[in-house]
Amino acid sequence: MEEHVLGVTKVVNALLAKPALALLALLHITPDDPVYPITNSFSMELLVVLIAVLFFLWLKPRIRVNRPGATQQAMEFVITNPMGIGVKDLADDIIGHGAEKHIPLVATIGIFILFSNLISLVPGLESPTATRTVPLGCAVIVFLYYNVVGLGQHGPLGYGKTFLGPVWWLSPLMALVETVSHFARLLSLTVRLWANMMVSELIYVSFLGLTLGLFSALGKLNPVGYISGFVPIVIPFALILLHIFVAFLQAFVFVILPIVYLSLAVSEEH
Repeated sequence: MEEHVLGVTKVVNALLAKPALALLALLHITPDDPVYPITNSFSMELLVVLIAVLFFLWLKPRIRVNRPGATQQAMEFVITNPMGIGVKDLADDIIGHGAEKHIPLVATIGIFILFSNLISLVPGLESPTATRTVPLGCAVIVFLYYNVVGLGQHGPLGYGKTFLGPVWWLSPLMALVETVSHFARLLSLTVRLWANMMVSELIYVSFLGLTLGLFSALGKLNPVGYISGFVPIVIPFALILLHIFVAFLQAFVFVILPIVYLSLAVSEEH
């Protein structure tokens, strides 16, 4: 089944299709659709990055120490808050000493995922995180980052020993188990985000379409039908709230799990 091409994707391809085709030809890759070589998910990623950049460029000159605005307070809440679930709060509690240097990467990925999850609330747009390649890309960044941090903390030999366990005669088995476990983290991060966002978006869009169809059908019956049509409108509103909840929850999970992996990578106790 061919992918429905979004309006945003058409605009992105109109601007960038030629260099994209040249790059793909250089890599000996044949796009599925030569007319639109840049996919919906990649176009939506570019849009999310553009929105995020413009948002923070707008926010930066409005940051005040004495009188923070509502937007500034909301963003500060993401970093630290009284509930202790901000990125800095979690990093300090779980990683401990030296956690500050990991906050930029973890927070950036978390904000990117949050924006990507929420963008599908806008009609005509889709969540790039509902396509498996995008969560996989984020998971690969996390996987490489925490392993590089672990290597830098312990050195190649020291980090390798963390895969062997405390009992020497079980070391070969533990090395296999730990290796599989680390790659399972990559799979877990990818599938959890992708599956949840795909299902949430599918349910939201499907019920919204059914509700609009029902409202239209009731309205054609008689004028009173429009009044009764407000009842099913409550359903998509509830689904919007559910979609927002899932978007925030999955972004939070993609923040806390990398922090846990980093804490294990830098820990002196193995």
